[in-house]
Amino acid sequence: MPVDLILASSSAIRAELLRNAGLGIETLPARIDEEAIRASFAAEGMDARDVADALAEAKAAKISAKRPGMLVLGCDQVLEHRGAVIGKPETPEAAADQLSRLRGDRHTLLSAAVVYRDGEPLWRHVGVARLEMRAFSEAYAADYLARNWDSIRHSVGGYKLEEEGVRLFSRIEGDHFTILGLPLMELLAWLTLRGDIAG
Repeated sequence: MPVDLILASSSAIRAELLRNAGLGIETLPARIDEEAIRASFAAEGMDARDVADALAEAKAAKISAKRPGMLVLGCDQVLEHRGAVIGKPETPEAAADQLSRLRGDRHTLLSAAVVYRDGEPLWRHVGVARLEMRAFSEAYAADYLARNWDSIRHSVGGYKLEEEGVRLFSRIEGDHFTILGLPLMELLAWLTLRGDIAG
């Protein structure tokens, strides 16, 4: 299958979503220092939407420089809760703390996608979803983390909605693909409009 675009990410779920939609993709993860970039943005007072967009752009730009002529998709997802940007938990203890903070409250997921070609941005979109966690027990949270840590360790907020993490929630508002980390419908519409994929 010919390559329609390069995914500048190691995310298995994003690659699966794109392949399931019939796109030919190549994955080429961009190595950037996300924590340093996040810290810099926080110091500048950038909001969660800008952070997600800038991280997605940094990934697309880095790989675009290496692959001239190709469409390169950079993505990033951030979680915003009461004005704070929450990242991926590095330890089970950090995940437990995140779930404790989010439990019984609402938070927002922002999934940014930026497409580059030849070092220039061509398209960008930030999908927004709002989620409300139920007031689950501490015992359930501990058991959940023990069962799922290997799977959720690379997910913002310490959960994957496509797995057991769905049981943590009482309400979800927003596009399913955005929640999984990729505003897929908007990306496909843009690629179709341009004629990059058949429509």
